[in-house]
Amino acid sequence: MATLRAPPPPAGAAAADGGIEENAMAILDTAGIKDARDLHDDRAAFLETVRSACLAADNPSPPSWRMYNAVFQILQNSSSLELIIASFHLLVELGEKYPRAYWTDSVSGKAFVVVKELWSPFHLCSDVASGEFGGNTRHLDHLFDSSRFSSLIEDMVETANDTDANNGIEHIKNMVLLQYLVSTLEADFIPRRDAYKESLDWVIFRESLLQMLLVSRKLAFKSFVKNCISLLLSQYYQEVEDGVSSKECSAKSASDLDSSIAVISSEFKRKALASVQKLFIMVMNLDLIRKEADTMGLTTRADGCRNPILDVILDELTYNISYLSPFLLTFMEWKWKLEIILQYFSKYCGKPAVRTRRSDNSQHDLTLENVLSLFSTAATAKGIVKKMSSEVVQLLLANAYQVCLSVEGDCSKDSDTRKRIGATLLQISDSFVSAFQNLRKINPNIEILPFEKEALFTAATMIRILKNGQR
Repeated sequence: MATLRAPPPPAGAAAADGGIEENAMAILDTAGIKDARDLHDDRAAFLETVRSACLAADNPSPPSWRMYNAVFQILQNSSSLELIIASFHLLVELGEKYPRAYWTDSVSGKAFVVVKELWSPFHLCSDVASGEFGGNTRHLDHLFDSSRFSSLIEDMVETANDTDANNGIEHIKNMVLLQYLVSTLEADFIPRRDAYKESLDWVIFRESLLQMLLVSRKLAFKSFVKNCISLLLSQYYQEVEDGVSSKECSAKSASDLDSSIAVISSEFKRKALASVQKLFIMVMNLDLIRKEADTMGLTTRADGCRNPILDVILDELTYNISYLSPFLLTFMEWKWKLEIILQYFSKYCGKPAVRTRRSDNSQHDLTLENVLSLFSTAATAKGIVKKMSSEVVQLLLANAYQVCLSVEGDCSKDSDTRKRIGATLLQISDSFVSAFQNLRKINPNIEILPFEKEALFTAATMIRILKNGQR
């Protein structure tokens, strides 16, 4: 199947009818309005008008740039929970119906289409929408560049650490914004990834929202990733805190527990943190594609230069050992979780191969089977423990075994992850138990925590089941 870069549709086809736009925008005219309730009602009416014209009509038409921008401004400027959630859902539904990047059928087969003039919540280059407004950037004030996106994460980290502000409207608004922005990046990223697989055309990713966001000099990438990690860990610490205080909560009245803001805040916290994981995974995949493009000589200096996100994560987890356990327990994407564990071991298990911009030494990457072989005797295990500590080794091995069990039960049959495991579940289970036996030989008084004990029990059980199945 050939990949084609189809031209965007004419400008008239990408905007709502002029009469619809004028009628809709007139609703937001605040001249003479002083009452907050009237302003709320007008904004709600505008959202309903956009929904009716662009989604629910018999012949719906895409919203104009001004209509899109107005909905986004309502999301950012409202102090009403109702309007925040309504504008968020409207933006998501509009994005699904009128995507910026998508595949379509053409005479010569499937075509990859990018509608560059379509509104976006990101303002990542100077010419975005400037032609429509004659270069008047006032209309772009509510859009996100790299610096503002980074500041959003930073603000969320500060609020997450402030228990008094944790459930406030502004915090909910920021979580909703993050969820929407990441969903926009994902909607642009996935069709581009598929198009790249077809064509190996790096330009497809050079022009992606994610690449333009990360390549900007306005973004301090390492600090950005560290703040994202802090946001992920806040979920873990919040859950621990909630578990400790659950008995106290049960004594409270039903009205206290069911307050709408607290319930909605809790829900959007989960979704916002899931969005951070999605963002991490997209950047990891982008780095993988960038590495391939580098190897083929397709990139240039214009594509920017930054450390791969995995390197930044590993540095942070190595420097702050206390982050390791909560991060691994919170980060649930199996493929990249295993990759993080294997690369963590590779920092201590011999010198990694030297990689240049035009070389690929992936054949030297560790597999989980390789790692477990390092613990096949007490002598070799002792050398690794000296470098990493017994607690860290146990934690990494137990989480890696958890990945193996998850991959084994996954019907999708992820071949890449299975290659990184490097052996059958029976072989891995056997080596895993043997590794812990050798750790105990080194230190008979070793403390094995509940998570590791559960993994050991599961491995021993799997050995019995799988060996019985071979008879």
